[in-house]
Amino acid sequence: MRTFTIILALLLMTSISAGAQKYITKTGHIKFYSDGQLEKIEAHNRQVNSALDFATGGFVFKVLMKSFEFEKALMQEHFNENYVESDKFPDAKFVGKVANIKDINLTKDGVYDANVEGKLTMHGVTKEVSEKGTLEVKQGKVIGKAKFNLLVADYKITIPGNVGNNISKTIEVTVDISLDKANM
Repeated sequence: MRTFTIILALLLMTSISAGAQKYITKTGHIKFYSDGQLEKIEAHNRQVNSALDFATGGFVFKVLMKSFEFEKALMQEHFNENYVESDKFPDAKFVGKVANIKDINLTKDGVYDANVEGKLTMHGVTKEVSEKGTLEVKQGKVIGKAKFNLLVADYKITIPGNVGNNISKTIEVTVDISLDKANM
């Protein structure tokens, strides 16, 4: 949490003198879904911290892994203890930018394509990512949405052998955040 707070503070301070517009949330939503032979696995996290700086395109996320909620308590226990090892790796972080931030007009309501690039750290592994999504400007808010797939092996998350063939090795991630203008 401390590292994210420092990154968030730096992001927000980088363009104070330029009068840049910064947007934040602490209640974003990330869902992941896996459709394996054994069963479908879905979890939701509504405690996603995020900040977006329109002057630089800087974009950060932090997700506490233990905040993912599952339909079945046993799934949640296995997720935290056996897969993501959330005691050892408590959060996932993204630090990057909206590469085409200049194409998004904060003064005009509308839905804009967003190209997001940066580094995603999860389970102690950091990987470069590049994904497409949308940023919607609506009545003073910025609503970000994206859907993409992650390979669990890319983040050294292992699936135990006894269920390895029954659980999907690809996870569909859906991001839905509503960012409010930061009061500086």
